[in-house]
Amino acid sequence: MKRALLSVSDKTDLVPFAQQLVDLGFELVSTGGTHKVLEEAGLPVIGIESVTEFPEMLDGRVKTLHPRVHGALLARRDIPEHMATLKEHNITPIDMVVVNLYPFKETIQKPDVTDEQAIENIDIGGPSMLRSAAKNFAAVLPVVDPKDYAEVINHLQSDDADLAFRRNLATKVFQHTAAYDAMIADYLTDQEFPDELTLATDKVADMRYGENPDQQAAVYQSALPEDYSVLSAKILHGKQLSYNNIRDADAALRIIAEYPDTTVVTVKHMNPAGIGQGKTIEAAWDQAFAADDISIFGGIVALNREVDLATAEKMHAIFLEIIIAPSFTPEAYEVLAKKKNLRLLTLPFTTDIPNRLDVTSVLGGLVAQDRDLLSENATDFKVVSKVQPTEEQLEAMVFAQKAVKHVKSNAIVVARAGQTLGVGAGQPNRIDSVKMAVTKAQDKPGFDQAVLASDAFFPMDDSVAYAAEHGIKAIVEPGGSIKDQDSIDKANELGVALVFSGRRHFKH
Repeated sequence: MKRALLSVSDKTDLVPFAQQLVDLGFELVSTGGTHKVLEEAGLPVIGIESVTEFPEMLDGRVKTLHPRVHGALLARRDIPEHMATLKEHNITPIDMVVVNLYPFKETIQKPDVTDEQAIENIDIGGPSMLRSAAKNFAAVLPVVDPKDYAEVINHLQSDDADLAFRRNLATKVFQHTAAYDAMIADYLTDQEFPDELTLATDKVADMRYGENPDQQAAVYQSALPEDYSVLSAKILHGKQLSYNNIRDADAALRIIAEYPDTTVVTVKHMNPAGIGQGKTIEAAWDQAFAADDISIFGGIVALNREVDLATAEKMHAIFLEIIIAPSFTPEAYEVLAKKKNLRLLTLPFTTDIPNRLDVTSVLGGLVAQDRDLLSENATDFKVVSKVQPTEEQLEAMVFAQKAVKHVKSNAIVVARAGQTLGVGAGQPNRIDSVKMAVTKAQDKPGFDQAVLASDAFFPMDDSVAYAAEHGIKAIVEPGGSIKDQDSIDKANELGVALVFSGRRHFKH
């Protein structure tokens, strides 16, 4: 008779699965609460203490850490000496382990959880049994996920639990225990950049493709999800988000979190196309759309107030991929949902994004950094020119600085208070970004009030000269170049207000 050891925290479908194992001729061994559930269901089950001939001890901390368990799991069935050792010590082989782990994740997500509670939910025996079974998968079926119960039964009934199937189950075990340990390490560590970085994520879905149709892709969510995330948003309408959709929507959420006032952000290829503010969400949309009514085609829109009917009708008139908002009025939803492929997402907005690590892959590894969460405040600015900026220009500088840190470097934003007018993104040299942003902005209403913001210092005075010669009267940049004085001199020569923010915002 084959023997299965069952010890699970998540008891989903446990009893019918165990019944099917009994029907297939398995002898059941179990522990604690699992044993009680199986016994109450009327199934024949052996307590673990009958196997180990040793009582559970230390409040259940020690019950399966025993040679009669791990010898039964690790013995190679194809090595006669191993089997002779089992016989010598009266150890019955275990042919299947069905284990899922203490709910550490659920515990640490509870409000006001204590370290004691968290530590008590670190499973020791469960991972040990799973790893022993997975190491010896040729002989022992390791089952960690209740979703696999039906497939396991099907393979057993068909007598085709071959090595490929067993190897897949073992792989899943090591992935699961690695992620489990990663969560524990993350919880316990007080190092921002530990010597060994472990990341725990859960697969959300396979994707049709990645950035391009020839690239396969999948989306993963942090095992401890962030509430303010496109992956946590509720999809009210439309098809599955694509790889590019998720990246663009993430960019939109990061940008709009900068602005507590009524704001609309339009995004294309992870860069802000337009940012607009107004007393109403419709007025904010008008400003954002006017900021760039070309790039928004096929783009992403994020709004930080409920979408009303008037705003919905204006957005419905153009092709958009995604609209994200805290909510939609029923009338607004009815209008927008007429477009089959338009994704409508809801998410409570915040201006308080937690400072977690942002991780980017490189060939052979990854780089990790803090998020760029520096807030912008005019009181931190240093005026370095003879011309002093007006209050309105300072307000516009703060607005533009919040935008420029979300533009791919080299980044330039031309804006007035409450509205971007031109964005220059991703150019290999700064002067080309300046030319791009100014060219986009100079024919728009409000350009006479515009300021120019740069994500990094000007390496020479050509950017100041070009901006001033084309109508810009105030500039904000971090400063810090060895040629800062050249830019200051040029600003003084051309009558431009030049302000150093002291804060660089590269975004590669």
